[in-house]
Amino acid sequence: MTTVLEVRDLKRDYHVGGGLFRPSRTVHAVKGVSFSLEKGKTLAVVGESGCGKSTLARMITMIDPPTSGEIFIDGEKVDISHGVTKQLRRKVQIVFQNPYGSLNPRQKIGEVLTEPLLLNTDMPAAERRERAMQMLVKVGLAPEHYNRYPHMFSGGQRQRIAIARALMLNPSFLVLDEPVSALDLSVQAQILNLLADLQDEFGLTYVFISHDLSVVRYIADEVMVMYFGEVVEYGSRDAVFGDPQHSYTKTLFAATPRADVESIRKRLARKQEMVGV
Repeated sequence: MTTVLEVRDLKRDYHVGGGLFRPSRTVHAVKGVSFSLEKGKTLAVVGESGCGKSTLARMITMIDPPTSGEIFIDGEKVDISHGVTKQLRRKVQIVFQNPYGSLNPRQKIGEVLTEPLLLNTDMPAAERRERAMQMLVKVGLAPEHYNRYPHMFSGGQRQRIAIARALMLNPSFLVLDEPVSALDLSVQAQILNLLADLQDEFGLTYVFISHDLSVVRYIADEVMVMYFGEVVEYGSRDAVFGDPQHSYTKTLFAATPRADVESIRKRLARKQEMVGV
């Protein structure tokens, strides 16, 4: 299999200014993370808020530079010391958590989708429009949505538009930063099914950032668990869920409510007992 993304000993430090009675300090947000991701696979990065998973996402999408370490995309070392080139920008795209804040309310959907092509390619206007129309259909929307504004769509539809925008440049991989956590449960399932279908059709590669273990279990091929900026467990989905090795992973799994019918019944029974008492 072809390795699309490789990360070696990636670190990110933030310097926090001090106050009247507090000296300045350095926060080690990501501490020496390493992994590789093959084409067509999904790596889920899991952990509680503040564990460093979103900081990691910002580094591999070249939003923030790493303090140290190396990133390789399609076998080529990433160097953003002189800025991000158009060729490099085309290789990685990100879908953010909030579908309401990630789209410009003043832009029509057609402009949202064609803008990446306008900025990063020499594609003629008619071809950009045609590609945008096709992508709308691919994500479950319709060509007539091209001339509408974001406020005219639901949260799930807006996230479909965000996914379509991310795919316009045929990236090597997508970073999905909590892409369904702001959506209702029924809509979450629709978006997850869409991502799975698109991956099968186009051979897409995903880095999926999440704290929701039920979502991770559904979509991931490999799972990487982070705790205070470090990777504490890394392996296949079945291995990590079936036999977690690290104490933090076990605690994380134990704290996650199970969604099967029997577990729900037991929780309801316990509530009724407490009310009876």
